[in-house]
Amino acid sequence: MYPQVLGIYAKKGEKEVGSGGTTTSYTQETFWFARRLSDEDYEVRPLSSGHVPTGIKTMLSKGEFITQFTPEPRYYETRTLPVLKSLQKKIELGEQFFKKGLLSKAESEFMKATMIDEENAQANLGLGAVYAEQGEFKKVSKVIGILLNSDLAFQEEQRKQFNIFGISLRKQGMHDDAIRFYSKALEYNAGDEHLHFNLARAHYEHGDHLECLKNLETALKIKSDFVEAQQFLEFLRKTS
Repeated sequence: MYPQVLGIYAKKGEKEVGSGGTTTSYTQETFWFARRLSDEDYEVRPLSSGHVPTGIKTMLSKGEFITQFTPEPRYYETRTLPVLKSLQKKIELGEQFFKKGLLSKAESEFMKATMIDEENAQANLGLGAVYAEQGEFKKVSKVIGILLNSDLAFQEEQRKQFNIFGISLRKQGMHDDAIRFYSKALEYNAGDEHLHFNLARAHYEHGDHLECLKNLETALKIKSDFVEAQQFLEFLRKTS
């Protein structure tokens, strides 16, 4: 049931300009994309000039949300929703092209998506995976800079995409970047055994067997019947 998209809401606030006797006040209206995360928890993000959610999330209680925000259903239907549909279509096309190994076409679609929303987590994860596969290391580093400053990139909804990106980094020998990326992901979900396993592999390929061992053991504490982690741990102990 949750998270549930509520649409676009308006927030009004009093602003002052000038100083002293020339100070005047006016009402400023801003627009926000809202989601309900639970019966009592709400999330809002400001809209960009292109009518898409961007920037930092603000968490609110039900009472705070109801008293501060008013719904703008027409805004969502006529402005934001069409843009979001176009954005999602480009991302889905990019992911399809990536799966088929059509990297140039995938890059084109992800780039179109970032032109709509330059901070979009899905689009940047996809773009990063393309650049990693192409060996475009400078471009990968730029994308990583964007992603590491975006909490949206590591939310549960993006799990598939950030796993693909992390694997692409590791496959291309970008072990330092893979370690940074997986470590950041664990800040948001320390209980994900697959993240610990992937981080263990990155550490192993980077030559740090001690950190590899630690992460494998953590993965198995979370899920004791994690077969791949068991096999990797057995291999590590035999070869150490």
